[in-house]
Amino acid sequence: MTERYLSVTEVAQLLGISTAAASVYRVPEPDATIGRTRGWKRQTIETWNAARPGRGVGGGRPRSRS
Repeated sequence: MTERYLSVTEVAQLLGISTAAASVYRVPEPDATIGRTRGWKRQTIETWNAARPGRGVGGGRPRSRS
């Protein structure tokens, strides 16, 4: 059986973000590297994404008081 790995573009699509943002995110180490091309198993990305902290209550920039 052939193993399927996700590219940076496919990781971005899975997470619902741009490819540029996916390149900046601190994703886990790739499961495979061929030359400079990185690849992740879907399960690796899904597990990592589920464990990431969210913005939480009151997260983000404070609102300006107008």
